Amino acid sequence: MSAGAAPLGGDDGAADRDPEPGRPPGPSDPTETGASGAAVVRADLIGTGVFVVTSVLAATVFTSSARSVAAAVAIVLFLVGIAAFLWAFANAVRRSRAEHVAVTQLYLLTGGVAPRRVRTVMLATLATQCVVGLATALARPNAPDGSPGNSLALGVLVPVFGFGLNGLWAAFHGEYRGRSPSTDKNEGHG
Repeated sequence: MSAGAAPLGGDDGAADRDPEPGRPPGPSDPTETGASGAAVVRADLIGTGVFVVTSVLAATVFTSSARSVAAAVAIVLFLVGIAAFLWAFANAVRRSRAEHVAVTQLYLLTGGVAPRRVRTVMLATLATQCVVGLATALARPNAPDGSPGNSLALGVLVPVFGFGLNGLWAAFHGEYRGRSPSTDKNEGHG
């Protein structure tokens, strides 16, 4: 990263957003996403990197210890992903009282909710998780003794980590269109 480049997720990125038609760009305050936004992106990159290294190594050498490490990494990332997914959903529900929050915006970062740079990195890591998880599971479909299945199949669960962190970033740092009282059809219904 160059000295003048902003960290991923650490700036608002209003100039890089794809705002919805008629929606003004977001504020230009660089603390809007802050360090925690960059930390989510960094965690996604690190988690994906560790997953790629351990699962490709396990599929290549196919030793018991390499498969065990890859399985442990996949399970940990899956569990972290579940926690992030639920935390993101809870915060999105809270935010949806005052803002229009769509599931696709939350987990796929669509609709200008995230700066282009953040969206590109987060979706690239999610795609990497999907491809590597499926490829390593298919590369070694049988256990060393020839029986079907092995621990590399756990890699297909890792994209839950990517979806969870996408949601976490969007739920806490995303920009959504505000609700107007006249458009809320459920107003007065509790």
